[in-house]
Amino acid sequence: MERIKCTLQYDGTFFAGFQVQPDKRTVQQVLEEALKKMHKGSFVRVTPSGRTDAGVHAVGQVVHFDTPLSIPEKNWLMAFQSLLPDDVFVDRVEKVADSFHARFDVKEKEYRYKIYTGEKPDIFRRHYSYHVSRPLHVEAMSEACTHLIGTHDFTSLSSAKSTVKGDKIRTIYEAELYEDGDEVIIRIKGSGFLYNMVRIIAGTLIEVGTGKREPGDFKHIIEGKDRSLAGKTAPPQGLYLWKVSYD
Repeated sequence: MERIKCTLQYDGTFFAGFQVQPDKRTVQQVLEEALKKMHKGSFVRVTPSGRTDAGVHAVGQVVHFDTPLSIPEKNWLMAFQSLLPDDVFVDRVEKVADSFHARFDVKEKEYRYKIYTGEKPDIFRRHYSYHVSRPLHVEAMSEACTHLIGTHDFTSLSSAKSTVKGDKIRTIYEAELYEDGDEVIIRIKGSGFLYNMVRIIAGTLIEVGTGKREPGDFKHIIEGKDRSLAGKTAPPQGLYLWKVSYD
């Protein structure tokens, strides 16, 4: 058996998330259907670096699977390209050690959240960014980001539906904003993220940007360890799993 690591992109618009769900179209489902065809009807389980929700996109999701086939990486790429739908693309295939694990070996993840700031809605971007028509105070949002950096208990910035058992301590290495034309992009790197954490951060930062909160409120929100202290969860279409890093 060989262990294969794949780096892939997907447009999450028409997926019910990554993980297999009964009677729903998911990224894992289409990947495993393609692998089943490659393996002449034999089921092959795909293990991801983590799940993404319905409507969330990925530029650098990572998965692994085990296979009895021994074929060159470029042949895997061609096979995936011929069997996967247009909204999933396997960008890189690598043969890795049996000890590699796409989820448990993650050292760092990067997410980005795109906010479209045009005065009028852009229907051609409605699936790929969150439209906020009110002017955003980007400097205040950037200042708020500084309170995220470091190791904290992020209970306040995690969904109440989170199934995480034990502590909710995570480390954020970088958190910043930058403008790209008529978009404001939130970029966050960390050791790991709780359920809906980046979307709750984005929603709360937007409240800072529109003057509903002060930048320093983030410090008190984190210290409070109470989800009700933070802002609304921003919608999924603006979120991108950008990169997953390993040793």
